[in-house]
Amino acid sequence: MYTLPKIERFNQDVLSKYHIYNSVFITLPFDSIDNTGVLLPLFTETCETGFKKQETPKEIFDFFSGKYLNNASEQEKIDLMFRFIQYIERQIVLFDAIEDAAFPEVNNMEGRGSLRDIKERSDAKEKDDELIEFLENFNVRTVLTAHPTQFYPGPVLGIINDLTEAIRLNDLFKIKQLLAQLGKTPFIQNEKPNPYDEAVSLIWYLENVFYATSGEIVHYLQKNILNGNAIQNQLIKLGFWPGGDRDGNPFVTTEITLKVADRLRTSILKCYYVEMRNLKRKLTFSGVDTLVSELEHKLYRSVFYSKGEIYITLDELLTQLNLIRNIIIEKHQSLYLDELEAFLVKINLFGFHFATLDIRQNSKIHNGVFKDVVNYYLNSGSDIFPKNYFELSEEEKLVVLSKVKGELNPADFEDEITRSTLESVQAIKTIQKANGEFGANRYIISNNESALNVMETFAMIRLNNWENPTVDVIPLFESVDDLQNAHHIMEQLYTNPEYSKHLQARGNKQTIMLGFSDGTKDGGYLMANWSIYQAKIALTEISRKYGVKAIFFDGRGGPPARGGGKTHKFYASLGPKIENNEIQITVQGQTISSNFGTLDSCRYNIENLLSAGVTNQVFSKEKNELSPEETAILTQLAGLGYDKYLSFKNHPKFIPYLEKMSTLKYYSKTNIGSRPSKRSKSEQLDFADLRAIPFVGSWSQLKQNVPGFFGVGSALKHFEETNQWDKVYDLYHNSLFFRTLLENSMMSLAKSFFPLTAYMRKDPEFGEFWQIIYDEFVETKRLLLKIADHKTLMENYPDGIASIQIRERIVMPLLTIQQYALLRINELNKENGANDELIKVYEKIVTRSLFGNTNASRNSA
Repeated sequence: MYTLPKIERFNQDVLSKYHIYNSVFITLPFDSIDNTGVLLPLFTETCETGFKKQETPKEIFDFFSGKYLNNASEQEKIDLMFRFIQYIERQIVLFDAIEDAAFPEVNNMEGRGSLRDIKERSDAKEKDDELIEFLENFNVRTVLTAHPTQFYPGPVLGIINDLTEAIRLNDLFKIKQLLAQLGKTPFIQNEKPNPYDEAVSLIWYLENVFYATSGEIVHYLQKNILNGNAIQNQLIKLGFWPGGDRDGNPFVTTEITLKVADRLRTSILKCYYVEMRNLKRKLTFSGVDTLVSELEHKLYRSVFYSKGEIYITLDELLTQLNLIRNIIIEKHQSLYLDELEAFLVKINLFGFHFATLDIRQNSKIHNGVFKDVVNYYLNSGSDIFPKNYFELSEEEKLVVLSKVKGELNPADFEDEITRSTLESVQAIKTIQKANGEFGANRYIISNNESALNVMETFAMIRLNNWENPTVDVIPLFESVDDLQNAHHIMEQLYTNPEYSKHLQARGNKQTIMLGFSDGTKDGGYLMANWSIYQAKIALTEISRKYGVKAIFFDGRGGPPARGGGKTHKFYASLGPKIENNEIQITVQGQTISSNFGTLDSCRYNIENLLSAGVTNQVFSKEKNELSPEETAILTQLAGLGYDKYLSFKNHPKFIPYLEKMSTLKYYSKTNIGSRPSKRSKSEQLDFADLRAIPFVGSWSQLKQNVPGFFGVGSALKHFEETNQWDKVYDLYHNSLFFRTLLENSMMSLAKSFFPLTAYMRKDPEFGEFWQIIYDEFVETKRLLLKIADHKTLMENYPDGIASIQIRERIVMPLLTIQQYALLRINELNKENGANDELIKVYEKIVTRSLFGNTNASRNSA
């Protein structure tokens, strides 16, 4: 029997089931007025017809209420809007669960990018030895961040999990029961979570998804590629930011950092205990059973009786399990050896830390902290810093900083930020003692602008009585200027004798983080992506010159505008001029649940990342290198896109448009994350302080997705108008990097819907500005279709565009309600004696509608 094409599998396993189960869902009576489910399809139809007629969201809703609501009062209309929002939120959950359930059917789990594919390609090309060497030196690190784009509270995530399983089994009774539960379960949190709450939510994914999947992947490779030999390399690593990411989050305290680290250790020990219990049922042989019972008992006490006390060490656990392994081989015909080795694989991956808790702080905060520290020493009469330290040049300061050592006591400082920043270094030491070095051994400096930023942090760590710290200091380069200057900064560090000595102690490896989000916000889509690509080439070259292995850590968010999209294709496209021994990426918000939320999707995406590394380093080492001519074209395209974006960003209506016409100011009211929506506390909106998530998310809520395409059309148009179209056309069809870049931009276009805001073109203040955005959208769409030889967007991903179209149709009524509420707020504000209470109600409608829109897009913020 032949396998159906992907789009047919999608239609059969996703679309058909959604229509069936949605028809069940909308007939369930959730409240005293049970006609909401009847009215919603009618409203969806009214929206579709209305937008085709170029009607405004207000005209659409007024027409609908006039036709179907029988002289309803404003309060009755508002009540219906809230009920529509509640229904649509739950329809999105239903669609998510159906897609998750169908994941292994729609996606070929054994096809291109899978472990099986790696094995078969290796056999065919006779590259087994190269592949084994690669696996012993390569790492994938997925870092779960605390960035708030996941709107589902814990109970709803639990329902999604159960619903996915029920749909997979076609258990109609259970599905109906869960849909009824879904209808009565609150979707909003009354209070903001604290960073520990966020950590607990994400640890669920570590325990229930990453633990099993990572172990199975490495075990498969050991059995099928390494001929049963254990991989010595920690092939898959997990990172963790909640509780350690202090950048702009005043709620991350030392106490919370330590509490999260304890929770991570307890969680991995709990996983080991459960696995040990299962092994105990099998390893019942003489000489083995008592050893197994002893281990189970010690793990049990460490999990359930522990108040920070551990009753077994990692070495002891491994020694005992290896002893058991030898006895099984020698005396019991290797019975259940496979299960025991699978367990050993997981212990090798996760130790007692589970995931590495990264500490992160902004360089601007460090500047103030370090000033405080220097003044403390100067005032105490110490000679650690020269009296004229603040008058020294940067080069002179670097010399001083490379030699300082001391024993700071955070309690000696009055300033809370200084005290907590110094305490974070002490926390790293404490965590390493309990969880091992991998518990916390990375300090990330966001907004890194100079070698001084790195050396101040390095000095601060050593001043905490830590002369040879087991910590990697990681600069995060974000703005276009900083990315272009990054290699000069790293050369200053590599040539500093003390820092060079520190790198030697750390295996001559330097992790460098590159931020897509703020790069896009700063320089636009093309310039941000090209600047990062160019920075990687320059950083690789300078690192190799000084014998240092550069490791790139990519701050990739959910949407293409923040480095998301088809991530594995980017890594497969990197040529030999870019170091690629590790793939390190941040994963956040709804991207965690959509890409790594189930065992199938997690396995599929981790395997794709591994495959990207194999493709780049084993199977096609030379193919992806850009020629000088191609590099010149990309540089020109990025420059043209940058100029267009810069003129747009500097438009006098740019900030006012976001403030008055978008949902930007409503993000802070959502209670979904512990971090404030902007870095400064001032009332005035400063573009530099604006966080990337509300910035990108606000454009997404408007269905304009500016950060994912603006400037692309103008850049391509230049080549069309100057009779050089063949250059960009050939580049697209020859370069996987450029093709992936534009394909991800197509995704941003596919998720845009300008009829929603077309009424703004008549706005006396913002009409011209809206037209600028729309014109660039039209040109970008036209030229992307032309360069790809496509008639419609994403036509080479038929299942992807089908999923987007269904999701966009589900949320169309929600978007219409949101725009209606924004228009009513503007109307009410213009009235004499504005009705503040009514304005607050409509503001609540806007805020509530953010949730469903973001969840439906899956990678929109």
